Amino acid sequence: MSSEHAAEDNQQVWDVVVVGAGPAGASAAHAAACTGRRVLLLEKAELPRYKTCGGGIIGPSRDALPPGFELPLRDRVHAVTFSLNGRLTRTRRSRNMLFGLINRPDFDARLVESAKDAGATVRTGVTVSRVEQHGAEVPDRRTVAVVLGDGEVVLARAVVGADGSAGRIGAHVGVKVDQVDLGLEAEIPVPAPVAEDWAGRVLIDWGPIPGSYGWVFPKGDTLTVGVISARGEGAATKRYLEDFIGRLGLAGFEPSISSGHLTRCRAEDSPLSRGRVLVCGDAAGLLEPWTREGISFALRSGRLAGEWAVRVSEAHDAVDARRQALNYAFAIKAGLGVEMGVGRQMLKVFTRRPGLMHAAVTGFRPAWQAFAKITRGTTTLAEIVRTHSMARRALEAMNRG
Repeated sequence: MSSEHAAEDNQQVWDVVVVGAGPAGASAAHAAACTGRRVLLLEKAELPRYKTCGGGIIGPSRDALPPGFELPLRDRVHAVTFSLNGRLTRTRRSRNMLFGLINRPDFDARLVESAKDAGATVRTGVTVSRVEQHGAEVPDRRTVAVVLGDGEVVLARAVVGADGSAGRIGAHVGVKVDQVDLGLEAEIPVPAPVAEDWAGRVLIDWGPIPGSYGWVFPKGDTLTVGVISARGEGAATKRYLEDFIGRLGLAGFEPSISSGHLTRCRAEDSPLSRGRVLVCGDAAGLLEPWTREGISFALRSGRLAGEWAVRVSEAHDAVDARRQALNYAFAIKAGLGVEMGVGRQMLKVFTRRPGLMHAAVTGFRPAWQAFAKITRGTTTLAEIVRTHSMARRALEAMNRG
């Protein structure tokens, strides 16, 4: 009897194992399970669980959701107030909804339910200590061993890592990052009159630290207030959040949750796979470098990872598995990678000249219209730069200083 058949006789071998049940992992599990394959989704926390996240659902996020998925929206945004470190405040409005706001615990839990409905098996409260593609735990060359914290070994034909930017799977693949930012956030319950003043409107404040900005996202009787800036500016970032909350008149309200999180953006030459293991979402360092928006990148890369993991699972040798993994990497780089490249350029301009960015979006109608189209999902920043020569030349000129 071959070792492959022995493995299947003695222990179940899953077609795809997904590690991490956030938007990327749930999306990957859903995509893989929709093909009828045996899919296992592992999550270390019990669901629902809180995540530091603004919770904005822009058009690309909405378009990447499973068919029939009902968004648990807490508010619909029709207006954006922009300020430059608390000054030069101006509000722009739209007749049509710009984007929606969700609470991550509800949103993530519903995505996991969608994966379960598609046929995936879900295990929570499970910690993954490592993955092995060679060694005593691996019965054959078509199998990956996922070793859990209690020593249990789970076998798979392909593994998708969606366990976050500091997870085990990204380290196994060798993901490299070239941008790390610190986000701080407070969930602030407010009285009804304050909540009504914010309903349907968000605030974006271009911050005092180079490359930083803050936000206020209303979600019913709670305001999500946060700031983000480059790692290494921890004390200044904390002061920014405190000052931001104070000048908004919210310092007298006690936050129900205060949290922080590091976002990590991949280097352009960073790998997206190793053998039969793929990474997506935060685990792959996939997010928009300027805004640090990650939900749409998680959903889109997760779906691609799930689809290509099925192909990897069907590969009968290392050469074919490698070919499928490279195809996945090409799909990521051709889409999300291009968007990230433009986002890096935008971050450079914004870091040097935040006042210029503020003036453009508040005083130049085409810039506001572009903002609205991007948030609705009718275009992307990369598409605007590619198809509009004036936008491309302006970005190139600003990058040259």
